[in-house]
Amino acid sequence: MGGLFETLSGAKGIRAEGKSAQNIANFNAEVSRQQAEAERIAAGFEQERQSKAAEKAKSRLRAQLGAAGGTGSPVAFDLTAEQAAELELENLLIGFEGEVRAGRAETQAQLDTLQGQLAKQRSKNLARAANIGFGTQVVSLGAPFLTGFGGKTPIANQAGIPFQGRSFA
Repeated sequence: MGGLFETLSGAKGIRAEGKSAQNIANFNAEVSRQQAEAERIAAGFEQERQSKAAEKAKSRLRAQLGAAGGTGSPVAFDLTAEQAAELELENLLIGFEGEVRAGRAETQAQLDTLQGQLAKQRSKNLARAANIGFGTQVVSLGAPFLTGFGGKTPIANQAGIPFQGRSFA
């Protein structure tokens, strides 16, 4: 008899386990979303830092070229343009890498959310199966009562109650 109650309470426990797994997954997803935002902010700060360093490097190059007396030469212009392009590319790369890291974190957040939904659905299905098993046990134990302890006429029919919409009289 204890097995019946264990099966029924097992379904409740299975549902609770699924809900708990979903809550954990939702928490992990939120952490990943916050990480994505932090990656974007960090990349923005790094780009700003690199931009200031790039301005200093360009000023230093102009000063060195000016001290050497070559500010008007085509070579000086080429050097300045090349350095500016390299520094801009570095800045763009910092932003791109930050966005890639943020995208990974967002993808992880989506994956965590889906895993939570799957865990909850899986627990619902397992709980449903446990309830069906419980119902099957109840019916198998109650079958002798429905047939009058082995007789051909169910007790319910003797009391005038239709059994599954049929009368056995």
